[in-house]
Amino acid sequence: MPLPISSIIVLSITILLLKLTSVNLSSIILLDSYIFITLRLAGELMSSVKEPTVGRMIKYLRDKQKLSLRGLSDLSGLSINAISKIERGENSPTVASLHRLASALEVHITELFQQDIHQISVFVKKEDATLLRSDGLVIESLGSGLPHQQLEPFKMIIAPDKTNIPEPVSHSGEEFVYCLTGILEYFVGNESFILEPGDRLLFKASQSHSWRNLGSEPAEIILVLETDRDQPLPHKLH
Repeated sequence: MPLPISSIIVLSITILLLKLTSVNLSSIILLDSYIFITLRLAGELMSSVKEPTVGRMIKYLRDKQKLSLRGLSDLSGLSINAISKIERGENSPTVASLHRLASALEVHITELFQQDIHQISVFVKKEDATLLRSDGLVIESLGSGLPHQQLEPFKMIIAPDKTNIPEPVSHSGEEFVYCLTGILEYFVGNESFILEPGDRLLFKASQSHSWRNLGSEPAEIILVLETDRDQPLPHKLH
């Protein structure tokens, strides 16, 4: 199997340098193999680590709207310090915080996850997934970037005993939940629903809703939000 061009270049330079110091060829080949494998592993590691984009997008949208940190704080109800830490990637926002920020910035929540703006089709490889980790919660955007996007798909992994009951949300449009693993209780209006693997729930999202993990294992769900385009603020905290 022929060596990659990058490895040939490294080998050639190494041979040239080590010839000047009278090192034998077997040592050169061994050293080149080590360099090539190390560089390849480092490259794979770097490509697998994605710098958080949510905070940068929030700052971009805030700057675009000429909002100061105080201005966004007044609109969202979050503290200046909390917003600043989110923008710098020092703190991950909760689901409720994402709703507050999206509503204050008058954007759909998926726009906070966008990397490429205004695509007409979106294909994402598994290794390029955008993840947001918060206390006991992992949120993965399953697709964002379409102009006037109405569907907002997410995968959420919810730690045992994790809940957002103290901060129920409501927003325009509809909401669909599909339980992949675990046991989750969903509160919608005055009703309560127990979701186990394979169960699904669809409801008008203008009703106050919240959830909690009832099991001893993480619960994993697919969450799809459909937004009413006639509503200027798609995500409003109840």
